[in-house]
Amino acid sequence: MMSEPSRKTTGAGNKPVLRVECYAGHRADTEPRRLHIGQRAVIVTEIIDRWLDPRHRYFKLRGDDGGIYLLRHDTVADNWEMILSDSSRRKETRLSST
Repeated sequence: MMSEPSRKTTGAGNKPVLRVECYAGHRADTEPRRLHIGQRAVIVTEIIDRWLDPRHRYFKLRGDDGGIYLLRHDTVADNWEMILSDSSRRKETRLSST
């Protein structure tokens, strides 16, 4: 079941506004399925990795544009933030395990 895009957005400073559409599976865990970065939509093609800390859930994702995105979800505030992105266009700056 695809949920509505997160109403919580980031966009402080020069960062583009980020909205995240999620899927809530049978365990009710939320997984990102589509990112809206400014006016651009990116479909998540793979969840490469995920991990938790006491307040946040992290996702390392591959988009349909070939880019790698690292997102942090603040579970208390229900806010998404893009921590890092890599367009994979330059081999010398490519993130590991991509």
